[in-house]
Amino acid sequence: MTAIRHTLGRLLLASRPVSWINTAYPFAAAYFLAAGRVDAALVIGTVFFLVPYNLAMYGINDVFDYESDLANPRKGGLEGAVLAPSAHRTTLVVAVACCVPFVVGLVVLGSAWSWLVLAVSLFAVAAYSVPGVRFKERPFLDSVTSSTHFVSPAVYGLVLAGAQFTGGLVALLAAFFLWGVASHAFGAVQDVVPDRSGGIRSIATAIGARWTVRFAIACWLAAGLLVLATDWPGPLTAVLTLPYVAAAAPYWSVSDELSARANRGWRWFIWLNYSVGFLVTLVLIAYALRRS
Repeated sequence: MTAIRHTLGRLLLASRPVSWINTAYPFAAAYFLAAGRVDAALVIGTVFFLVPYNLAMYGINDVFDYESDLANPRKGGLEGAVLAPSAHRTTLVVAVACCVPFVVGLVVLGSAWSWLVLAVSLFAVAAYSVPGVRFKERPFLDSVTSSTHFVSPAVYGLVLAGAQFTGGLVALLAAFFLWGVASHAFGAVQDVVPDRSGGIRSIATAIGARWTVRFAIACWLAAGLLVLATDWPGPLTAVLTLPYVAAAAPYWSVSDELSARANRGWRWFIWLNYSVGFLVTLVLIAYALRRS
């Protein structure tokens, strides 16, 4: 029994509970606003993107990043588990087993277009870490794939609900995508030294810490400009990119050797998501009331 509890605890840590909301919320908000109802698809999809999806995404990553994680001082807690080799097979099996019933249910409830979006989302989850594909070691594609992890649940929710893709909605999704690219890029800065030591390529190891920070800030600012093209009160959210810029700005000229200091900014980023998410929720409520 103790061994089972220990295994469950490691799996829970590997799934990054602090980040569950980052994938479940985009799906739930997008589906509910588009469909205007609570139904089986909303419940199944929200639970899937809350836990199984994150266990698959982060668990697979922790398995195949084991060697580099051993040399990374920030691993082993809030920012990711260091899974012993003895837990690797169990992690992969449980991750797949948890996803399968939800995916089957969503396929039954969906259409061909929703199947395609879900397939892209699941492919991105695996392709980011699995050897032979491993997009996380392809500079710039790593940030694009990571952003797909968070934007695809929203796109899937919209397609599953049969939403009409207007110019404003496309601008909103594009802004969200740039936010995801920026977030991954900035997160990669703190790992420049351990990644290079482990022979892992990333956007940050390719262009250096300071230019990666600058790239991330540019993407956040571009995201803020894009939401100005959305329907009211969407443009109000443009200012919500500024706290992320403020968190990254102190590292504008950080050297590769001192790149680990960016972890301070990254820790701010993790908690910023909750406060910014709350404000986005208020805007979404206002939007829903305006439409009704």
